[in-house]
Amino acid sequence: MAGNDWINSYLEAILDVGPGLDDAKTSLLLRERGRFSPTRYFVEEVITGFDETDLHRSWARAQATRSPQERNTRLENLCWRIWNLARQKKQLEGEQAQRLAKRRLERERGRREAVADMSEDLSEGEKGDTVGDISAHGESNRGRLPRISSVEMMEAWASQQKEKKLYIVLISLHGLIRGENMELGRDSDTGGQVKYVVELARALGSMPGVYRVDLLTRQVSSPEVDWSYGEPTEMLPPRNSEGLSEMGESSGAYIIRIPFGPKDKYIPKELLWPYISEFVDGALSHILQMSKVLGEQIGSGHPVWPVAIHGHYADAGDSAALLSGALNVPMLFTGHSLGRDKLEQLLRQGRLSRDEINSTYKIMRRIEAEEISLEASETVITSTRQEIDEQWRLYDGFDPILERKLRARIRRNVSCYGRYMPRMAVIPPGMEFHHIVPHDGDMDGETEGNEDGKSPDPHIWAEIMRFFTNPRKPMILALARPDPKKNLTTLVKAFGECRPLQELANLTLIMGNRDDVDEMSSTNASVLLSIMKLIDKYDLYGQVAYPKHHKQVDVPDIYRLAAKTKGVFINPAFIEPFGLTLIEAAAHGLPIVATKNGGPVDIHRVLDNGLLVDPHNQQSIADALLKLVADKHLWAKCRANGLKNIHLFSWPEHCKTYLTKIASCKPRLPRWSRNNDDDENSESDSPSDSLRDIQDISLNLKFSLDGDKNVNKENADNSLDPDDRRSKLENAVLSWSKGVQKSPQKSGSIDKVDQTSGAGKFPAVRRRKYIFVIAVDCDASTCFSESVKKIFDALEKEKTEGSIGFILATSFNMSELHSFLASEGMKPTDFDAFICNSGGDLYYSSPHSDDNPFIVDLYYHSHIEYRWGGEGLRKTLVRWAASVTDKKDENKEHIVVEDEKNSADYCYSFKVLKLGAVPLVRELRKLMRIQALRCHVIYCQNGSKINVIPVMASRCQALRYLYLRWGMDLTKVVVFVGESGDTDYEGLLGGVHKSVILKGVCSGATSQLHANRSYPLSDVVAIDSPNVVQTTEDCSSSDIRASLEKLGVLKS
Repeated sequence: MAGNDWINSYLEAILDVGPGLDDAKTSLLLRERGRFSPTRYFVEEVITGFDETDLHRSWARAQATRSPQERNTRLENLCWRIWNLARQKKQLEGEQAQRLAKRRLERERGRREAVADMSEDLSEGEKGDTVGDISAHGESNRGRLPRISSVEMMEAWASQQKEKKLYIVLISLHGLIRGENMELGRDSDTGGQVKYVVELARALGSMPGVYRVDLLTRQVSSPEVDWSYGEPTEMLPPRNSEGLSEMGESSGAYIIRIPFGPKDKYIPKELLWPYISEFVDGALSHILQMSKVLGEQIGSGHPVWPVAIHGHYADAGDSAALLSGALNVPMLFTGHSLGRDKLEQLLRQGRLSRDEINSTYKIMRRIEAEEISLEASETVITSTRQEIDEQWRLYDGFDPILERKLRARIRRNVSCYGRYMPRMAVIPPGMEFHHIVPHDGDMDGETEGNEDGKSPDPHIWAEIMRFFTNPRKPMILALARPDPKKNLTTLVKAFGECRPLQELANLTLIMGNRDDVDEMSSTNASVLLSIMKLIDKYDLYGQVAYPKHHKQVDVPDIYRLAAKTKGVFINPAFIEPFGLTLIEAAAHGLPIVATKNGGPVDIHRVLDNGLLVDPHNQQSIADALLKLVADKHLWAKCRANGLKNIHLFSWPEHCKTYLTKIASCKPRLPRWSRNNDDDENSESDSPSDSLRDIQDISLNLKFSLDGDKNVNKENADNSLDPDDRRSKLENAVLSWSKGVQKSPQKSGSIDKVDQTSGAGKFPAVRRRKYIFVIAVDCDASTCFSESVKKIFDALEKEKTEGSIGFILATSFNMSELHSFLASEGMKPTDFDAFICNSGGDLYYSSPHSDDNPFIVDLYYHSHIEYRWGGEGLRKTLVRWAASVTDKKDENKEHIVVEDEKNSADYCYSFKVLKLGAVPLVRELRKLMRIQALRCHVIYCQNGSKINVIPVMASRCQALRYLYLRWGMDLTKVVVFVGESGDTDYEGLLGGVHKSVILKGVCSGATSQLHANRSYPLSDVVAIDSPNVVQTTEDCSSSDIRASLEKLGVLKS
């Protein structure tokens, strides 16, 4: 191949070009400057956005090759790689455009249907809401407390909160978390989020009205990490102890480490997903115990439940959603970084396929966890408006336009027909400022400071100033890791090409720590080498500092040095989610120059202490820096503004706003705790238990077999507030229970309650040594019957002794279940409890009545009804069912129909008439989320039935409810499942309970139902867990018994 100048031109452009000029101006400006380069234009237009690190290294090796023939071959190969990269980028751009168009159409269709269902079109109130006010349902600017702008206002606010004694739970699972000497940067999981959650917990623990804060994380007892991460509890002492004299015995902030996942091993966050349920069970145990302790201290003997549970990042959000549902308390969520946004960025880079991304980052499991967090959260807390406008709107569960419509309707007391969306609240992270003293001197005024007895200059100052020929010039400071997204190369180019700026200032780049460039990651090393070459190209020696090492404690001194020289802090990142360094710089009296993309916009709006720039325009960066350095009046004004307004980003201010958001949440807590039901978790087995049980509202109701279905359903007014409906129901039930002995009972509806029998010690789960849950999902009754009988046979001895109990967890409703028991000759009293309708109903067996042997737990309904859509949800599901037809059938017959007979108040059932033709379950979940309907969609009975239940209801959540209410020890629970099952199957395999997989049972359901999952089962279930065993293929009663012996449940 003769002559490679043109190829070298491509490759030099890849190496040399920065994120360049605006697309519309590129070629024109280059022509005007008299140096138009087609190759440079090609790279800017085609290659930008991809990681060219490998191309650059290959080109460098080719250039170093001595043999002309070998060099030509290498360069020719590189040319083809560039061509393929361009083709790949065009293909990815097309795919992205298709995804965006599909998402837009789905959103618009869902929005139209939602508006049509809500009976009123775009009303004046809805039109009036501006895009900028996207905060919350029922929340207006007038209703918000003003920001604290003075010490007097803070003291006044604090005095109003003193009487409150709140218990708050924070969750942050991954990384290494401790209160002091945080190992920030040790790995990708131990970063800014770790510091944020620790400081938030510490600050909240110091706030008036907050009694206790628990930060729940993972206990790591591994030889590869410090021993302190294995300590179960660590107290977080307040930074400032003033005003904290009224500390209680268990008050303050604590790190609570819950053991879950592989023992003695520290694993990255991507591998934690299969152990989430184990954490939830451990956290539930801690919260239950702590609520009792706090109840004795401050609750007059009544449990003190968390006022909110706050999940940080997707894994903790998933955990918080399960805990919130189990405890029936409000949930908050902070994403920190979001999976959909990361997925889009990785796809645009083109280096990994979607499958490779999912395998590496478990990205689909993470996105599903974030969608679940949206469904369960009362409030989503973000750092910036940009996170809402550009990241959360990518999710099915959040639509800014529909959110404004719902908020407007709630303000006017108009029904939303079961539709909900979480509040979006912007609360910038806080900082500790009490230890910061802004520097008022300058380099000239303190040349002999050490001779006057003052402390010596920090060591890091000498490390930086040794780079400079004239260290007294103002310092332009950038503090960021050498990542392409941080845009440091553009900053160096801007400095190198602006001679006036070089004459007036020095440039300091704090780019992390390094021992050897060759030991750095390829991306970081590439950025660092590019910066060094630019320093050489522009001959910036003596004007640019880039020290190799610094400690975390040195960072404040670095800011002080920049302020002392009357310098400027700059953050030129392409996109900055928040910009904590900008706040730190302002606290030290530094004016700022920052990117106009992302969080800095919000920070600048509050502080007004600098200039915003386009990070792609190096001339704009140079002009802004020169303006602040040269204009001393402007510099002083920006410094003064920053120092005056910086308290708005303090931790007390953050916590005050945070607590205001919690106060705006509708209070929720376990319902039974409000009615003096003091014995629900008691281990006592005294006769007096039976009397208190019988007085329980929910256990006085003994429904007839057709009691699943509300007979007055067609007359129900679903527009009423759920609390109003529940209050009326409970008052009616209470009135009935008071007169139960005065009036005769109608046969077939409600039995007499024999309060003298002493046999009402139900549910019996409180007395059992072990509980065995049969959750085998067979569509054929014969298979189901055989499995139950084999389990009974395996445990015949223990069953006869009465030391064990059984719970049946199924997708059947109570009528179907009773028919099944009758047909198989089983008695209801063979089971202690029945989890029916996939977790939508909970019944107990009663030995007192042969006609009506089932007792419904009404408190369970009040526990799971959060955001239940009611009639509005049912109408949408019926409309969806009518739209589902077999496209291959010319008659377009419906394949999904409503099963009204078998539906219940908290479970809408549908029959599938043609298996395999129904859309995937994830498509139906997506449709409901887009329309702001919160529910749990389950395909069951091998795809022949669809159950739709409340969003936080499930069979595994029902087991947690039994633990909370009746003290059923989850570690003494064994769950029997088949090889596959309904689409909620995965939830039954995790946690601290034990699981037995019956081989050969439900093996045919795998292909159809679990193709619905967008991630593999291994991402959510730890099959290799010691708590999970499988029987042999025969699955006989002896095999089942052997499996239980292996688990240590039975003695061999």
